[in-house]
Amino acid sequence: MRLLLDHDVYGATARFLTDVGHEVVQVAQIGLAQAADEDLLKVAQDQSRLFVTRDRDFGGLVFVNAVGTGVLYLRILPSTQSAVHRELERVLASYAEEELRNAFVVIEPGGHRFRKLASKDLS
Repeated sequence: MRLLLDHDVYGATARFLTDVGHEVVQVAQIGLAQAADEDLLKVAQDQSRLFVTRDRDFGGLVFVNAVGTGVLYLRILPSTQSAVHRELERVLASYAEEELRNAFVVIEPGGHRFRKLASKDLS
């Protein structure tokens, strides 16, 4: 899958995702380390990427403001990294990319919560 990683995602997570075969771009690699959260979601959407973050503020942007694309929110600490990586890998294998692009998924040790985003009214 094509992923855009927020600046707060651990380097070990970026390496893990690359090692299991995903196309990973970190926001710093494309000059967006200081970009506003809303802009990051728009870039992810424009590039057809899922956005991966540790920042829970993105829930408000995707649900309240209806901004952007699918978000994978990692509830991860150094002590839970292996468990979250296992669950992240399971999520990426269990759902189609299109499903994930239309969802906010909270990934934590031993489980995840999948919440579909409201469809945008184009009228």
